[in-house]
Amino acid sequence: MRRQRNTKIVATLGPSSSDYEMIRKLHETGADVFRLNMSHGSHDEIRERHRIIREVERDLDSTIGILADLQGPKLRVGVFANGEEELAEGASFRLDLEDKEGDATRVTLPHPEIFQVLEVGAQLLVNDGKIRLKVVDCGADFAETEVIAGGTISNRKGVNVPDVVLPLAALSEKDRSDLEFVCQLGVDWLALSFVQRPEDVTEARDLAGGRASILSKIEKPAAVKSFEAILEVSDGIMVARGDLGVELPVQNVPPIQKQLVRRCRAAAKPVIVATQMLESMIESPMPTRAEVSDVAAAIYEGTDAVMLSAESAAGQYPVEAVQTMDKVAQEVESDPTYREIIEASRKTVRGSVADGIVVAAREIAETTDIKAICCFTHGGKTALLTARERPHVPILALTPLRGTGRKLALSWGVNCVMTGELHRFKQAVVNAARAARTHGYATEADQIVVTAGVPFNVPGSTNILRVAPCEERLIFASDPE
Repeated sequence: MRRQRNTKIVATLGPSSSDYEMIRKLHETGADVFRLNMSHGSHDEIRERHRIIREVERDLDSTIGILADLQGPKLRVGVFANGEEELAEGASFRLDLEDKEGDATRVTLPHPEIFQVLEVGAQLLVNDGKIRLKVVDCGADFAETEVIAGGTISNRKGVNVPDVVLPLAALSEKDRSDLEFVCQLGVDWLALSFVQRPEDVTEARDLAGGRASILSKIEKPAAVKSFEAILEVSDGIMVARGDLGVELPVQNVPPIQKQLVRRCRAAAKPVIVATQMLESMIESPMPTRAEVSDVAAAIYEGTDAVMLSAESAAGQYPVEAVQTMDKVAQEVESDPTYREIIEASRKTVRGSVADGIVVAAREIAETTDIKAICCFTHGGKTALLTARERPHVPILALTPLRGTGRKLALSWGVNCVMTGELHRFKQAVVNAARAARTHGYATEADQIVVTAGVPFNVPGSTNILRVAPCEERLIFASDPE
């Protein structure tokens, strides 16, 4: 399904978007990838949503990516005798391992691993940072704190510990079970929460065993500090601004977002900007001006995708939210300033032959009347390198592997076309020309750029580029075997 934009849209499924009609409508409206949030919904519900997505894919002869978002370990306080207490600024409050109900002076924090690494001066953030506690004394089983920002604290509220690297694996027992379940279902991407170090990513990759690509969520200060190492072992990145904005000063998030997007693009790995993008549309059919500007800013930065969370999962206007993102993306990408920003932020990469091929393809498309860049890709690498260049003409990724096509649904500007296994370059050129004509990217009078690797069907072997006519008679008359 051809889009009139390059930036992709990820839509989360949930109670507001769980039946065939709604999921189909969301895809037709603009959702390129569907997110299954493993924090909500039973395995039976997740299985049914996965089945429906694949049914929509078949019915529309489309290529849809599926992203399963693992919950990650959840750190929470215990329960209170009165259900909740009010903490005043400047008061003392104790967190400990005692197995008894809390009161206005203390509560259980049933996570000994936190106490192992706490230091005097560290902060503990409760209930998405609404309550801030500063550690004044601590030991192996307690932390005495001063209330820096007070408020109501209640049963099982979440706790963030931004100032230390916690000795916790990114995968809980629930995550391990969920990971195996969704890999057996056949999802395309796994989003990994609570990433602090590259070892968290490699553990998930080992468990996935090549059945899904790994996308690391950057939501902790430790992940920002170790970003280059995390990026190297990840297939993609999500800038998860929710927890990131809790654990860091909110004013730090926009520059971090911009830096991470550019570093992902330079590495030719897809990046999603997520969280609260159109938050008001959970209850309103119209977004705020600030939300529209936020979505636009991410697109101007060159992000591969923008994401809807509760807006499409539990909101009253899921279709309108997708439509809004679609319209914003089209408007931004038609702005000449967008192209100026994209080209100014492009970095020259000197590396493999494939790097040179995709740079040449983009430069030829910029200086001649080329209608599309058609790249044959087995594992997706050639398409990712082409997307890194952000060419001003459409990218057609032709692949014999359905899984590769679904994975590339997340990547900027990539339009996937399924093709059979190829063995001769002339056959590849003919298939590319037919795909460009069939899907409305070119006519017989036009030319395209074709990139491929010889020998065929070997991942990472891109080594040939051809400017080809779209008229098959001319291909057979002029192209080499």
